[in-house]
Amino acid sequence: MGAENEGPKDQARERAGGYASLFPYRDNLPGVVEAMLSKLDSRDTVRHVCQYPLPGEETVVRTLDLLAEVLFPGYFGKKALDQANLPFHIGETISLAYDLLVQEITRCVMHERHCAGQMDRRECEEEGHRQAFRVLERLPDVLGLLDGDVRAAYQGDPAATGYDEVIFCYPGFRAVLIYRIAHEIHRLGIPWLPRMMTEYAHRITGIDIHPGATIGRHFFMDHGTGVVIGETSEIGDNVRMYQGVTLGGYHFKTDGNGGLLRGYKRHPTIEDDVIIYSNASVLGPITVGKGAVIGANVILTHPVEPGAVITIETPRHRISQRGGGAGAD
Repeated sequence: MGAENEGPKDQARERAGGYASLFPYRDNLPGVVEAMLSKLDSRDTVRHVCQYPLPGEETVVRTLDLLAEVLFPGYFGKKALDQANLPFHIGETISLAYDLLVQEITRCVMHERHCAGQMDRRECEEEGHRQAFRVLERLPDVLGLLDGDVRAAYQGDPAATGYDEVIFCYPGFRAVLIYRIAHEIHRLGIPWLPRMMTEYAHRITGIDIHPGATIGRHFFMDHGTGVVIGETSEIGDNVRMYQGVTLGGYHFKTDGNGGLLRGYKRHPTIEDDVIIYSNASVLGPITVGKGAVIGANVILTHPVEPGAVITIETPRHRISQRGGGAGAD
């Protein structure tokens, strides 16, 4: 009997059978699952089963937003404020930030301690509450530092029209704001969370500051894009640096098995009143003395005396110009 005599049910059955023969992949998914489980079981880098939630980037970012609202009310957040409602706004925002800090710090501590039993988790939660309060009680000191950073940016950049513009528009200030919060959390010994914060700042500003670095008062990064400040860097007061500056490591130490050693001084110390111009690299545990100036594109691996000026020798090649201009040496 020809296909023209088949009923609707027979035709549907034939189409279904044809699709099944064309797309057999779903039936083979269990094999992929088994292969993945085998690979997970044999890995030696991280544990792949967590019995509790890990810290989440979305919550960390929300926490930073709330803390920024506390430090600069009206500049961050969406509420119009006046002196009458400011106390209520600060109280509400600090309370919300406290709850999120408790949650994320607890998760970080639980993972670090490999908490398993109910008592272990209870102790981690108590630690979360204690440390969250310690973070918040340091905010007045952080605010004092940030006010100095705003002033340094305005005084160091003739393009700045006022303090408001620095707070609203300058990626360097935004990176420093997040760094100063993360640094206090780092000082408390809380794992993960400070690095998550500064890596978020890195992503949105192009500026990479490790939360373990120590930065003094009145710090300013002009433009800022591409700045890298390593973990053991120490920066004094009134330091100014420009885009592309690296305070990095040099010749990392290794153990007897060739693995990298950790926890030692690897990055520079920059004393007070130093200026470092664009794309300069200061590498290793060296000291740049007070008031020194490091010129653009310099690669520095040796100490610098106070007040010294370090520059690259002016290129001696000839520069030519076409279209009516004369060449110049």
